[in-house]
Amino acid sequence: MALRHAVLAALLDGEFSGYQLAKSFDLGVANFWHAQPQQVYAELARLETDGLIAGREVIQKSRPNKRLFRVTEAGLSQLDEFTAASEKPSFIRDDLLVKVQAADHVDAETLVVQLRERAVLAQTKIDLFDTLLRGMRGDRTEEEFLRHGDRIGPYLTCMRGLAFEQGNRDWCEHTITVLNERRQAHGQR
Repeated sequence: MALRHAVLAALLDGEFSGYQLAKSFDLGVANFWHAQPQQVYAELARLETDGLIAGREVIQKSRPNKRLFRVTEAGLSQLDEFTAASEKPSFIRDDLLVKVQAADHVDAETLVVQLRERAVLAQTKIDLFDTLLRGMRGDRTEEEFLRHGDRIGPYLTCMRGLAFEQGNRDWCEHTITVLNERRQAHGQR
C-alpha cells in the first residue's frame, strides 16, 4: 500500500484541507498507516497533479485562504484497482519485541520499565479509539450502526485499531508478570 491510497481513503468522507487531513491521520488513519503532516501535504500535491483529487481555494476573511480537496472519479477508480489487487501479508517490525527476544541476556528491569510505558501508551490509544467509535455511532448500538450506518469503513478500521492496542496492552502486562516472576524465582531484584 502506498500513502496515496491511505490519503484517498481518508478523503472519502468529504472535502478536507491539508491540515484537517493531517489531523485525521493523527486520530483515525494512524492505526493502520502512519504519516507525518509534511508527507500528507506532499502526497496531496502529487494526487492533485495526477488528477486523483481536485482542490479548490476557499477565501477566508480573518485567516489565510485554504485549499479543500476531494476525491475525483479517477481517484475512486484508483482505489477500486487497489482494492481489487491481491493483498500482501502484514508484518510486525518493533524494537521492543527485539529487546524482549533478548530478555534472557539483558537487564529485565529495564525491559519491565519499557513494557509499562508501552502498556500505558496502548491504554491511551484504547481510550481514544473508544471515544472515536462512540462518536461515529452516536446513540446507536454497535450492531445497529454496523447494519445501518452510512459509512462503516472508518468504524471497522477503528475497531481493528482498538483490538490491536488491547492486544498490545495485554501482551505487555503478561510479559511484565512473567519477567517479574522469573526475577523473583531466581533471586534477582
